[in-house]
Amino acid sequence: MAQQAEAERRPPLSRDRVLRAAVALADDIGIEALSMRSLAKDLGVVPMALYKHVSNKEQLLDGMVDVVMGEIDPPAPGSNWKSAVRHRILSARRAFLGHPWAARVLQSRSSPTPVVLTYMDSVIGMFRNGGFSIDLTHHVMHALGSRMMGITQELFDAPPGPGPGPGPRAQTAPSQRDAGEYPYVMELAGAVVHDTESVAGQGCDDQFEFEFALDLLLDGFERLQQQGWSSVGHRRSKTHDFGNADY
Repeated sequence: MAQQAEAERRPPLSRDRVLRAAVALADDIGIEALSMRSLAKDLGVVPMALYKHVSNKEQLLDGMVDVVMGEIDPPAPGSNWKSAVRHRILSARRAFLGHPWAARVLQSRSSPTPVVLTYMDSVIGMFRNGGFSIDLTHHVMHALGSRMMGITQELFDAPPGPGPGPGPRAQTAPSQRDAGEYPYVMELAGAVVHDTESVAGQGCDDQFEFEFALDLLLDGFERLQQQGWSSVGHRRSKTHDFGNADY
């Protein structure tokens, strides 16, 4: 009787409830530990009950990405293209940083969901409505890449920190031997340690670095747009500089 009363008190199962519970559970236990069985247990239902709302694990992951995308601020009305794009991308970054597993899941998808396509369409529209040609917009989107979603990929991933999500990258002070073999790498690594010790205690400020690169890109896009840049005459064939090599 007690179990029946508890079941009656629970809100009815719906697709939205399933997806939001999956997001919360992935935040708690990690995406690797998330399964239809663990989600059903968390919701207090049998696993088969989930399949009325999501057909399989892949559909569940797609829906979870959509939930995260729903946390991105809508386009700011009345702003120019540059501030609108910047605001939208930084909001996307906040959403994905809030769910450390979400970027990997998004990048693992074989095709974008309608929610992801709607976001991409809005960003493309900001450039087009800002006076960018379709030619320049095409190259702008290539240049942004995953940064459009607030996601960046470092050349070498930092070891995981004690907390969730990407944090400051700890730098190891260069040894005398390393300084002799890789003087410029070690000079830069040492400077990063020195410059951040009094502020953050360790490593680079990831948010600052992201905004620094984003602003460089947006400034460059603005300059090209004002110049009326076109890719015509700039493109080179694959064989121009590299013989017959296929790169």
